Amino acid sequence: MKSTLIPGISKVRTLTVGRAQTIDFLGEALRVYATPELVRDFEITCRELLLEHCDAGEDSVGTGICITHTGATLLGMTVEIRAEVKEVDRRIVKFSLSASDGVESISVGEHSRAIVDVEKLRSRVAAKAAAVKVA
Repeated sequence: MKSTLIPGISKVRTLTVGRAQTIDFLGEALRVYATPELVRDFEITCRELLLEHCDAGEDSVGTGICITHTGATLLGMTVEIRAEVKEVDRRIVKFSLSASDGVESISVGEHSRAIVDVEKLRSRVAAKAAAVKVA
């Protein structure tokens, strides 16, 4: 990883909540941004930030996440996702997270990711798959 990966750097992503990102179990009138989709969007934002500071052959994987989801964001609304690097400890990076929908804050939390060598990870996963005889 590059020396540019330091606490304080951040990334902001803006997205529009589409139908696929909403819950469906409360009926059409209550199609709001689903928590698992919010988690996914936080992870994508953090990964995109890290990729700007990774060396060739490196990527990252999530190692933990803890968020609140306190606001109902309607289908079609715009969400701003923010991720800020709080700590870099060797290959583990910790983020502070926040999201808002233009009306209110909808989420805050923390996320951690490990920077990995993709080929080494591929080898470990292949060895595990062979050990459990999974194709």
